Amino acid sequence: MVVLGGGQVAQRRLPALIAAGADIRLVSPEATPSVEAMADAGEIAWEQRPYAEGDLADAWYALIATSDTGANNAASAEAERHRVWCVRSDDADRATAWTPATGHSEGVTVAVLTTDARHRDPRHTAAIRDAVVEGLRDGTLVAPHRRTRTPGVALVGGGPGDPDLITVRGRRLLAEADVVIADRLGPRDLLAELPPHVEVIDAAKIPYGRFMAQEAINNALIEHAKQGKAVVRLKGGDPFVFGRGMEEAQALAEAGIACTVVPGISSSISVPGAAGIPVTHRGVAHEFTVVSGHVAPDDERSLVDWPSLAKLTGTLVILMGVDKIGRIAETLVAHGKSSDTPVALVQEGTTAAQRRVDATLATVADTVVAQEVRPPAVIVVGEVVAVGPHGTV
Repeated sequence: MVVLGGGQVAQRRLPALIAAGADIRLVSPEATPSVEAMADAGEIAWEQRPYAEGDLADAWYALIATSDTGANNAASAEAERHRVWCVRSDDADRATAWTPATGHSEGVTVAVLTTDARHRDPRHTAAIRDAVVEGLRDGTLVAPHRRTRTPGVALVGGGPGDPDLITVRGRRLLAEADVVIADRLGPRDLLAELPPHVEVIDAAKIPYGRFMAQEAINNALIEHAKQGKAVVRLKGGDPFVFGRGMEEAQALAEAGIACTVVPGISSSISVPGAAGIPVTHRGVAHEFTVVSGHVAPDDERSLVDWPSLAKLTGTLVILMGVDKIGRIAETLVAHGKSSDTPVALVQEGTTAAQRRVDATLATVADTVVAQEVRPPAVIVVGEVVAVGPHGTV
């Protein structure tokens, strides 16, 4: 095939043509750096000159995308004489073929083409394409499966709370699920979007009987999957960041159940970001450490090396530590962290109820009580707290 013009249009169209295995000859006196890189890599053959009569004689398909209207008209006329499929970026009405706006989602190709020449609008066609593809990806446009689905479990990280922050894949799997076992901290608003036939199980209300809570959840996942159902385990944040997702994956593996892990946006970085706090910032912090605060520093079960954390100069992000923050602050100060170190507590981050409370290591224990800070809340310790527009202590 022949492409005339090496500008932005060619830059957008060439990758798909290359991926399709087309033998491409580019004719253009100039090219964008990206197009030039394709030529340097041997993906296209570039003849660095203007269009000339005869360039389309042996072509079966041509993309005309130059800025020279005269050259475009001449090339269109040549394509018509040689019965060559010819697409023009500047004047679709003078082309001999039209290319649909295409998109892809999970093995499905969507192609949208305006058939009425009087109302041909590429932007409108592309917008329709984008809406259909987005609907397929996020699950809002659901087409019933006519083939048997492979039963199994998807461990889906739902993100920090805002339903818009779940991944596209996670949302699609939710739309295809037969059973959803959800955590209390998962994005609850997404459950209201599920079709009526989907069974939603609150993990906090699974009857434990003689089992521990996690064992009961594992058994529920296995039981429903063995019934041939598509099961989604919807978890807050990321399944593997203090989410016990690996315990569930191991239990499923032992039971011979197929398991897919869909990562989620962890509250450890997203919630501070939503509150205007960068966990790293040039010249302020070159590192950030995420720790669980559900066990106090003086508890023998603690696996956290708090004395070493106190010596770090970067950002410390503490999850599940609201009720232990007083003892955590005392420990950090006792091992060398300045009592003036800024602290921010972001409660119910990314949701409509989000609020931020600022303090220091010296005042945070009293501030939590006075401000009635409640879980879930992400605690950020470090100089990055004072970087943003709301960083006053």
